[in-house]
Amino acid sequence: MKTSKLVNLRTIKHDNTTRLFAGQSPALLSSPSLSKPLQPEPITPDSLEKSISSSHWHFIKHISPNLTPSLVSPVLYNLRKSPDLVLKFIDQIHPHGLDIQSYCLAITIISRIPNPKSAVQLIKKVIRSRIASSNGDIFHELVRARERLAVSSSIVFDLFVRAFCELKRGDEALECFYMMKEKGVLPKIETCNDMLSLFLKLDRTEVAWVLYAEMFRLRINSTVYTFNIMINVLCKEGKLKKAKEFIGYMEGLGFKPNVVTYNTIIHGFCARGNLEGARKVLKEMKAKGVEPDSYSYGSIISRMCKEGRLEQASEFLEKMEESGLVPTAVTYNALIDGYCNKWDLERAFSYRDEMVRKGLMPTVSTYNMLIHALFMEGRDAEADDLIKEMGEKGMAKDAITYNILINGYCRSGKAKKAFDLHDEMLVNGIQPTRVTYTSLIYVLNKRNRMKEADDLFAKTIERGVVPDLVMFNALIDGHCANGNVERGILLLKEMDKMKVSPDEVTYNTLMQGRCRAGKVEEARELLGEMKRRGIRPDHISYNTLISGYSRRGDMKDALRVRDEMLSIGFNPTRLTYNALIQGLCKNQEGEHAEELFKEMVSNGITPDDSTYLSLIEGIGDVDKFLEKKDP
Repeated sequence: MKTSKLVNLRTIKHDNTTRLFAGQSPALLSSPSLSKPLQPEPITPDSLEKSISSSHWHFIKHISPNLTPSLVSPVLYNLRKSPDLVLKFIDQIHPHGLDIQSYCLAITIISRIPNPKSAVQLIKKVIRSRIASSNGDIFHELVRARERLAVSSSIVFDLFVRAFCELKRGDEALECFYMMKEKGVLPKIETCNDMLSLFLKLDRTEVAWVLYAEMFRLRINSTVYTFNIMINVLCKEGKLKKAKEFIGYMEGLGFKPNVVTYNTIIHGFCARGNLEGARKVLKEMKAKGVEPDSYSYGSIISRMCKEGRLEQASEFLEKMEESGLVPTAVTYNALIDGYCNKWDLERAFSYRDEMVRKGLMPTVSTYNMLIHALFMEGRDAEADDLIKEMGEKGMAKDAITYNILINGYCRSGKAKKAFDLHDEMLVNGIQPTRVTYTSLIYVLNKRNRMKEADDLFAKTIERGVVPDLVMFNALIDGHCANGNVERGILLLKEMDKMKVSPDEVTYNTLMQGRCRAGKVEEARELLGEMKRRGIRPDHISYNTLISGYSRRGDMKDALRVRDEMLSIGFNPTRLTYNALIQGLCKNQEGEHAEELFKEMVSNGITPDDSTYLSLIEGIGDVDKFLEKKDP
């Protein structure tokens, strides 16, 4: 039975094979090719071109590692009238399949596509790849490609300049400009405007003027946009009078200034704090028939808010709305920030509500300002509610939000919450800044966790965050407040190594630490060091020494420091008098203390409880003193 099944199976196999090769020649059946694997056909420019024309992109990607510049270059040339196909083809090719010649050929072809974005992206790729030894090499290869393709348009050179502008490489853009000039090709005005804008953004106004003069010599005709850029250059240089005169120059050449022209000058006046000048320009533009827009009014409102002229800003907002203009979120944010800085949170929130009613979405900046103000007023629960509201609106916290929250929780002593937010920052890919770490060091200081503060400081440096003066001062303050002045002195030396210059706050903190430890002479030495370094002591520096000497009962030294303080123009403060009165009273020098008390009152300084307690402690007859103190 088993044998029969086997025979039948063999018969079936034989029959199927016969059917498969029925009608085939004996030569094919006996051909040795059936016993050997098929060899892939060699890739030729023709076969590659056919695959591209048939959009066999998967196949092209598969063979990409085998493509060479000598194979690719003729294909690109043959496809010169199909820039879209060339673009798709280039996207599939492995980088080693292209050299500088084939890249420039592809760029020149792709530059025919109406939207220049693809060509610019490819140029940037070539620039970054450093496939060419110099920018001149790329330029010359573009020249050759243009000649080979018999292209009359010079757009590819303009796009070469634009690529450098987008990369913010101004000098190289200018180098290409001069190469075009040598070749006898004039850049388009749009290209020149891109370069002028870049130099303006890079704050290289002198180069912008050099380029503008070159454009004039080459007779490259300016546009209103060009004039607006140059007016912006003048404003940035603080030459506001010349900026206004430039409008007349424009008009003389037959160009009509537009709203952007006037807005640029208004912004220039506002940036320099000249509100009257800005308002005059606003009147002038109206007189010339140019209607102001939201930006015209917004610049003036923002400046008023910065100067604390909030009522004027609010009135100006009303005028703007009467003109039928809708304020922008930036304008509302300026008002909100102004009222937050004046601690008028009710008014700040009313503007937030108003912008929502008008269909304007509060920005992250809006929330940041309000949250910061709430923390400053100790209204942490309300700040938490705003954070929750941000989340509900799908608004992500930015680095500023995190820093405000971390600083707010650190001020409230909520170390865990602050460190949790630090961890959340890292998870969300936001790098903590010096501000973040300074706040965290501050909260550790307040909790006497100085070992952790030092460890965090070390980690900060490891993460590439260079400590600044504020961070050093915070750590020094923590160590001095916790009785470790020596560590504070070591940190001062560390500042010198890292080239971070100390200030009067640094030295005052160290002096206070020395005085608390009773080492007033060493504190005095720090004052001398401070002067030698060109750091001017302030009234806190002198009061620290006066308090130190007074606590110790060294009243001659305390009064000597007081005299030195007066000689350099610092008037004594309540702290000065209280320290001296307390010291004199401890030394049983009640009469001298009473004289200082009278001097204090005659100088318009109101005594406090500490003043009276010291005097009462130091005099013999309390009733007699109380009668005398209120003449």
